[in-house]
Amino acid sequence: MAIETQAALPAIGAGTAIGTVRLTVRDLDRSRQFYEQLVGLVAEDGVGGTLRLRSGSGGPVLLELRADSAAPGRDPRLTGLFHFAILVPTRRALAVSLLRLVQGRWPLSGASDHLVSEALYLNDPDGNGIEIYRDRARSDWGYDHAGQLQMATLPLDLDDLVAELDEAPADPERDRSVPAATRIGHIHLQVSELREIEAFYNGVLGFDVTVRSYPGALFVSAGGYHHHIGLNTWHSRGAAAPPPGAVGLSSYEVRLEDQRALDEVLQRVAAAGLATEAAPGGGTLVRDPSGNAVMLTV
Repeated sequence: MAIETQAALPAIGAGTAIGTVRLTVRDLDRSRQFYEQLVGLVAEDGVGGTLRLRSGSGGPVLLELRADSAAPGRDPRLTGLFHFAILVPTRRALAVSLLRLVQGRWPLSGASDHLVSEALYLNDPDGNGIEIYRDRARSDWGYDHAGQLQMATLPLDLDDLVAELDEAPADPERDRSVPAATRIGHIHLQVSELREIEAFYNGVLGFDVTVRSYPGALFVSAGGYHHHIGLNTWHSRGAAAPPPGAVGLSSYEVRLEDQRALDEVLQRVAAAGLATEAAPGGGTLVRDPSGNAVMLTV
């Protein structure tokens, strides 16, 4: 899919954020137990047999799960979800998240200090990648001489993280779920190539490119954030999209700050000749060049 972009690159609204991530899973009861007990989300039944998972105390809906026991399995060599990232508001909340996983004997797939953030990595029962992280203050972020944000993947000191609980020990009732301020901080996608992907996310949607220093990857954001969307070809270079209805990512929301900002993005999508479809309940669905479904909404 060739995308024509303007000479002057557009800019998406600074208040743009990632909203609800929608996944297909095999077993809804198994997923409910995992996300409630080990991740600390609050489950509620959604429309059409879906499961909605939100942060505590009436916080936003982070995930919406649809179950299909016959869905094709997730193939990590295809495009789709690399991980979705749950942003907790404090370092203590990240320590509590680690404690939940340790007590539940759920394995981590990684634990990293990215300079701008600290992160835990794991997979859900269907193999969907998850990051749970906290941000460092923006005043602590570093930039190189060219103005590129400095990020890295260094080992996370788990003992130092757990020490956060020395002064404020975990409370079984208070810490049953993640804080209400928890949200989806970013999403990281597997794509087949980067040139047209950049033309779509930067040239059409209007996200700023923040990091190019990772080989085979690109990071884009709105409003100066380190990244709202990560894009990589590490396992999926030249790959096709998963079959329809496969386990994994169904769609994810890009939430614009108001209707005017949304209309501007939709005009650019139309000018690029990209197909769209109206989504049930509002929003407009468009697919990136690797087949990942983006729900544009306010």
